[in-house]
Amino acid sequence: MTHWIRKGALAVLLLAGATAAASAQDQAKSARFDIYGFAMLDMGFQSGTSNPDWYDVNRPTKLPAFQDEFGADGNFFAGVRQSRLGFKSWVPTDLGELKTIFEFELFGTGGDAGQTTFRLRHAWGEVGHFGAGQTWSPFMDPDVFPNSIEYWGPNGMVFFRNVQFRWMPLQGDTKLTFAVEKPGASGDGGVYSDRVEIQNIKARFPLPDFSAQFRKEGSWGHLQVAGILRSIHYDDMLQDAYDLSGDVTGWGLNVSSNIKIKKDVLRLSVTYGEGIENYMNDAPVDVGIKENFSNPLTPVLGEALPVLGVVAFFDHTWNDKWSSTVGYSQIDITNSDGQTADAFHAGQYGLVNLLHYPAPNVMIGAEIQYGNRDNNSDGWSSDDLRFQFSAKYNFKHSMGGK
Repeated sequence: MTHWIRKGALAVLLLAGATAAASAQDQAKSARFDIYGFAMLDMGFQSGTSNPDWYDVNRPTKLPAFQDEFGADGNFFAGVRQSRLGFKSWVPTDLGELKTIFEFELFGTGGDAGQTTFRLRHAWGEVGHFGAGQTWSPFMDPDVFPNSIEYWGPNGMVFFRNVQFRWMPLQGDTKLTFAVEKPGASGDGGVYSDRVEIQNIKARFPLPDFSAQFRKEGSWGHLQVAGILRSIHYDDMLQDAYDLSGDVTGWGLNVSSNIKIKKDVLRLSVTYGEGIENYMNDAPVDVGIKENFSNPLTPVLGEALPVLGVVAFFDHTWNDKWSSTVGYSQIDITNSDGQTADAFHAGQYGLVNLLHYPAPNVMIGAEIQYGNRDNNSDGWSSDDLRFQFSAKYNFKHSMGGK
């Protein structure tokens, strides 16, 4: 009797192992892996001048703050920095489909500003209702970005890929997302930036940034409402007669939409908040200095700078071979009373293009771009008109999957 029981148990184990192996094989067969990207050439002429580290993009914050800051007007530019390489996978698991993305481009920023170098865009994975890594902030709506060839994009839109952990309790046509994100912000010492007391102030972030997004999609397009809340601390590290430590609260609200009109798309967004400039596509510092001379112990304070951003673009498809985009964006900063007269106050961004698709995965096009910068209070304004030609060659290879 014991002999038969043992043989039966062994048979059950073998059957379970065979079933698990078959299930694993089925999952492996239905997994998919994509290699994709594009090679892209940009070249053109800039009628004005801007910071040379940003020679091939239209960024109003990088336009001169005073006469001849970046030399004489008129610059020809060329580069391949938009070129991209990425990997995506979809793998069935017992928890649902595991999705990953690992993506680079050649546009250097930070210490590599102005260089053609590999730069991480996405390093992300999600399964079920949870995701982790670096990707678009839930505070952002990537679908607001127009069908243009200028790399940087509308200055008044929220645009930030951030390190985060998110929970997505609702998925599908109705989406609800919550996330904790990597914090970070910058400050402006303004007219007091050369003071030793100001130079010894250090930023600190005891909490993550908290973001949330609600999105409703349909055949007409989508509507998205997103918000963010953050805590920015600054500590006075100098032992003297002053105590300049403090903190500010940053917050923001972003309402965006795509409206489909036959084959065309209207892309819209309005963003308002305080101390959220690093989430905006082209904005300066998050915290400015505010005078507080009535308090001899703390004669200056930090102030979360209010910011308003608007975006309105229209993508039009003429036919299978031609398309055009036209639109405008603006960002306005409410400067603090301790900022310099030439601090960035407002920027304008606009473009119109004509793009041609002579064959699958091939695009060539031309674009006219406009940028404008207004200073805080000295009356200075600078304009820039750019003419850009681009050629783009896409590639993609899929392996596995059904």
